[in-house]
Amino acid sequence: MADVPKERSNEENEAPRFSAWDWEKTPEPIKRHLLWLHDVLSKYEETITLLRARIESLEAKRNENSSNSNRPPSSDNPFNKPADKPKKERKSGTRKRRKGCRRILLAPGEIQPVYPKPCQCGCTDYEGLEPYYTHQHIEFPKVVMLIIHFILYKGRCRSCGRVNKGYIPQGFQTGYGPRLSALIAELSGIAGNSREMVQSFCSSVLGIPISLGAIQKVIDRVSEAVKPHYEAIGDKARATEVNHVDETPWYNGGKLNWLWVMVSPVAAFFMVHTNRSKEAFEKLIGAWAGILVSDDYAVYRKWVNLRQNCLSHLIRTAKGLSERTDPELAAFGKWSRKELQRLVRMAKAPPTQGEWRAFYARFCHLIALYRDSKSEAGTLARRLEDEMDTLFVFLVKEGVDPTNNFGERTIRYGVLWRKRSQGTKSDKGNRWVERILSLRQTCRLHTKSSFQVLADALHSYFNEQDPDLAWIRGGA
Repeated sequence: MADVPKERSNEENEAPRFSAWDWEKTPEPIKRHLLWLHDVLSKYEETITLLRARIESLEAKRNENSSNSNRPPSSDNPFNKPADKPKKERKSGTRKRRKGCRRILLAPGEIQPVYPKPCQCGCTDYEGLEPYYTHQHIEFPKVVMLIIHFILYKGRCRSCGRVNKGYIPQGFQTGYGPRLSALIAELSGIAGNSREMVQSFCSSVLGIPISLGAIQKVIDRVSEAVKPHYEAIGDKARATEVNHVDETPWYNGGKLNWLWVMVSPVAAFFMVHTNRSKEAFEKLIGAWAGILVSDDYAVYRKWVNLRQNCLSHLIRTAKGLSERTDPELAAFGKWSRKELQRLVRMAKAPPTQGEWRAFYARFCHLIALYRDSKSEAGTLARRLEDEMDTLFVFLVKEGVDPTNNFGERTIRYGVLWRKRSQGTKSDKGNRWVERILSLRQTCRLHTKSSFQVLADALHSYFNEQDPDLAWIRGGA
């Protein structure tokens, strides 16, 4: 029996490819059965093709991790941790590009000279004594809280008989001073501890019994005190030429919200919004119209000014394709990943004109080979072609990174907060998260003590004074 045709006309039955004589001699019931069998087999072949594609897609989904997709590292299976790569031999010491941290000599509160002991010969007289080494000993003094009791008196005026009262002096009404309030905010917001842990610390270390409600009231006061700082950080971020933008899920009372960040080397501005949309993005950036560094989210793709697409996201997508069983997908994934990694390295080693021409020619050839494919390789190739103008901005604009890793690292603490506390329970809680995260990350960018900034902000707030915002508005 010859090959059976894959399609038949609805108007007339096509006989399978027998010789005309054989087909004519075939009984009619067998003819109908052969035609029916042909239809069934064709449908089975189509189903098998679809199921194979579905299986490959599901296997690729199952094998996704933080290295070959946009999934966060916390979602990786701990039992599928990749084997450690063989370590390269290198000299001992800190890694390159990592800023070391070592002890420094602090201003002493007390100096104790240590002279040599009597010599073995019994002599105790030395000449030319000079210091040769300073040993620094640091200790935490016994915590003694400063507690002031304001005894309020009242009395009747001898002249008119009116009763007058004494009132709490300005700045002492809350019952908790600026530095203690700043410490509670540091423990709760900057360090990310729960209210119960803050309560335990105050009781164990400071010897202060304090209720959870009182801790919350302190946090509410701190949130109001740092509101001017939050607004100044937002203004500073929107006045910077280059900004990294990212977003992550947030929960308010169990409902899905979104935590947004807009960060540059001088300011980190956070915002909690109910949506992940163009409206939320526009509220975050305000009137800013600089260079955007972001991932490939649809809202960012519509940015009318210069935008640098995150090459790390594209590299992870290419790595995912390189691990597929389909030869076409694997070949395209390996090739595109190699070229994108080479492009990222150009940020630290700018290419010569010849190197750039060779790279650009290879990259365009790669896209041309796969852009008409209906597979996932074609999808990524068309995506690279459409986003071509956003891949090389870092090569022509100073201060632009080829990836959005800076934005992702900045928002990471917010992700940990969400995992730790499951979000917030009110809009007031959202405002606290926005403000303390913005202050925390901006202080880190300026290498400033967040505790001292909080203490100064609360002192100004209690005394109804304007806080010091010059360190935010003045730049780096």
